[in-house]
Amino acid sequence: MNSHSVSRIAISVAAVVLGLSAVALAGPPLICHPVAIGEAKSLPWVDLNYRKGSGSYDLNNLTRDTLAILNSNAPVLVRMETLRRATIYARQNPEVAKELLTRLHERAANSGASNAGGLAWFDLGYLAETYQQWMHDGANPAAGLDGYGLVEKAIGLRGSDPEMEFAAALIALSRSESDRNPHVEKAMAGAKTDPLLAQNLASFFNHQTIAESPTHPAAELRK
Repeated sequence: MNSHSVSRIAISVAAVVLGLSAVALAGPPLICHPVAIGEAKSLPWVDLNYRKGSGSYDLNNLTRDTLAILNSNAPVLVRMETLRRATIYARQNPEVAKELLTRLHERAANSGASNAGGLAWFDLGYLAETYQQWMHDGANPAAGLDGYGLVEKAIGLRGSDPEMEFAAALIALSRSESDRNPHVEKAMAGAKTDPLLAQNLASFFNHQTIAESPTHPAAELRK
C-alpha cells in the first residue's frame, strides 16, 4: 500500500468517523472484530464460538503464551489481537482469566514510568476492556477496573503512538465524541506512514453503521 492509498483511506475514515454523532460496530468491537496483524505471531486463532475442550489449545498455557508474545516487544496492533484472542480463551476458565489479569497487573506495577512501562500499562488496560466486553459481571476479574484510563496512562508514558491511539479510539466507541475523536485524529495522522494501521482504521471505522450499540452483547455467542 503506497502513501497515496494510505492518505485516501485516512481521508475517507475521517469523513465517516468525525461526521457521525454515534459510532458503532455490530457486536463488542474489541472482541468480534479481529485486528489485522499481517504475518506477525499471535496466539493460535480462536473462533468466537470457542468452548472449553472444543479445540486443541491447552488453557493452562494461556498466561505463559500471552506473556511470551507481549514480552517480545510486539507492536501494539499485535498486542491488541493477542489480548482479544486471550480473552476469548480465558472466558472458558475463570481461574485462567484471573491469573492472566493478575500477572499483567503485577507486570505493570513493576514496570516503572518508562517507555516499556507504557506498554505494560497498555496491556493491562486493553485486557481489562476486552474482559469488560466479553465476560459476565460475576465472572469478570476486571470488574471495576478502568481500562480506558490505563490506556490513556500508557499513551502518556509512551508519547506519540498512533496504534495506541487507535486502541483508545476503539475503547471510546461507547464514550462521547469528545473522548473518541482526538484519538481517531491522532491515529489517522500516524496511519499516513503505517499501512497496517490504515487498513485497520478502514476496517473498523469506514464501513460501520449506527444501527446498534458498540457494546451489544452478541447474545447468541455469549449464551
